[in-house]
Amino acid sequence: MFSRRSASEHQENALYAALGAMREAGTPYLDLTVSNPTVVGLRGPSASLAQILANVDCSKYEPAPLGMPSAREAAAQHFRQLGVALPSEQVLLTASTSESYSFLFNLLCDAGDEVLIPAPSYPLFEYLARFANVTATPYRLAYDGAWHIDFDSLTSAVTPRTRAVVLVNPNNPTGSYVSKQEWLRLAQFGLPLISDEVFARYPLIDDAQRPLSALCVLQGAEVPLFVLDGLSKYAGLPQLKLGMMAYACPSALGDELHHRLEMIADTFLSVSTPVQAALPQLLRHGKTTHDHIQERISTNYGTLRTLVRDSAATLLRAEGGWSAVLQLPQTLSEQAWVLRLLQERRVLVQPGWFFDFATEPFVVVSLLTPPDDFARGVQAILGAVG
Repeated sequence: MFSRRSASEHQENALYAALGAMREAGTPYLDLTVSNPTVVGLRGPSASLAQILANVDCSKYEPAPLGMPSAREAAAQHFRQLGVALPSEQVLLTASTSESYSFLFNLLCDAGDEVLIPAPSYPLFEYLARFANVTATPYRLAYDGAWHIDFDSLTSAVTPRTRAVVLVNPNNPTGSYVSKQEWLRLAQFGLPLISDEVFARYPLIDDAQRPLSALCVLQGAEVPLFVLDGLSKYAGLPQLKLGMMAYACPSALGDELHHRLEMIADTFLSVSTPVQAALPQLLRHGKTTHDHIQERISTNYGTLRTLVRDSAATLLRAEGGWSAVLQLPQTLSEQAWVLRLLQERRVLVQPGWFFDFATEPFVVVSLLTPPDDFARGVQAILGAVG
């Protein structure tokens, strides 16, 4: 009766069973996995947000498949802040980054084709690909004091049915930017590149060899490039559901690519008029929230580096984004560690297996956590590992 691609595993794993039991019992714990910017106590001008939305004229509906001209220009200006020349004609709006992926998988792939996705990475791509009847094939990221693309793994993953390479820049959860040299090498594969840059404007280091955007390196390259961003992370407004996609491609493909994207977008017309009409003001408004988030993650990362020093845990290098990765001693399995931290230390962390780490034990913590909770949670973790 149901499609194979809509099936999912219903069995609850041990960590979330333990978490459910604690919640049912009302046992307090420190949540070091929180990633929702609307619930972590950020200082934000909520009154002005309400005013922005109240003043939007949404009495008329004029369908614009790629987005209202004023909204596309605001999005183009957002990308231009990276130092690139980008006309608004090379920008389109979607209801979310997930929808942007859906559009691109339908643009580039037929049923049974493949897209390459990084591992470790956030476990969303498999579902997005499956619902588009596409296979998500992983390639590895390697760590040697800094994260980098394992090009042997990437090369081995390419088949005649490979249609695109997905990059997350910086990666979630490793916090690693794609370097300039890696971007140039990626372009040599001749495959379309999809760069998810929702965390790009949250650097933790300043490194000229690790640009904030693929647009800074590949705007004139001979492969199609698609760069994704949105209000959710930059402005801390996931509830307003707006994604921004910029693209660059060889001139010979430009008209056809534009036409096909417009056809896909016109089929759904999913972006609401109010959020488009308000986008110029929302992006200006979001700069305040962005700055508060940047301060939060920088403070927490500094705290983490200080506390981990001389402990039995190892902090892996992060260059940007909202997450940090700790390698724990191999005295316990990864599952045993996360269960022990939750049940004995009352601290919730994400296990590495959730992100498809190749080895263990690793845990991932959110730098978005309120600073006092974050410091207490990290201290509890380090108290457990010794």
